Amino acid sequence: MTNSNVRILVVDDEPPIRKLLRVGLGSQGYAISEAPNARVAIELMEAEKPDLVLLDLGLPGMSGHELLRKWRDDGLDIPVVILSSRTDEAGIVQALELGADDYVTKPFGMNELVARIRVALRHKFQQQGEKPIFQTGDLSVDLVKRLVKVQGKEVKLSPKEYDILRMLVQHAGKVLTHHFLLKQVWGDSTDVQYLRVYVRQLRQKIEKSPDQPRYITTETGVGYRLREVE
Repeated sequence: MTNSNVRILVVDDEPPIRKLLRVGLGSQGYAISEAPNARVAIELMEAEKPDLVLLDLGLPGMSGHELLRKWRDDGLDIPVVILSSRTDEAGIVQALELGADDYVTKPFGMNELVARIRVALRHKFQQQGEKPIFQTGDLSVDLVKRLVKVQGKEVKLSPKEYDILRMLVQHAGKVLTHHFLLKQVWGDSTDVQYLRVYVRQLRQKIEKSPDQPRYITTETGVGYRLREVE
């Protein structure tokens, strides 16, 4: 799908932000619709059925969190990228737990935003995470054979290390919260320190420089993301 076929709904109450996104994303070929509040956003969602939403959390009236919850409760699986000027990590984590695909903190660079949009759209249209073999850089993960290789050499992982990597691979490019990973791997909200220990061990095995990870990056106070590299 080309950019010209992709419609993005921008939900933000700040006219300068909407103009910035209209011009910046329009120059990339995206079709843009704008909503200054949740009411208009709900109407446009029904009328235009956009491919992706850029959602500000600090909306007047119904907040971005409430709007996102409504859409997910209604069964809408459209990709949502949060635009937040918030510095509190709790608000971002809450949005991700409600079903947001990613977030960008204001002020943001247009190149960074476009990259996040492309990842979210790729998850939607190509479902890359469901491919049996994932490849990025020197890292290869065979999700059928549970085989992990770095530079063509097999890497032995513990069951928990593999489970963490598998979740990151299945959502490559997307930030996964601590709570999500703990629930998926341990089945409950185990102490986040367990997760940090296993991620550290995993980096030791797949990263060339574990202290400056190329693949598994930390989203401070939020969770982890598996970067897709050239």
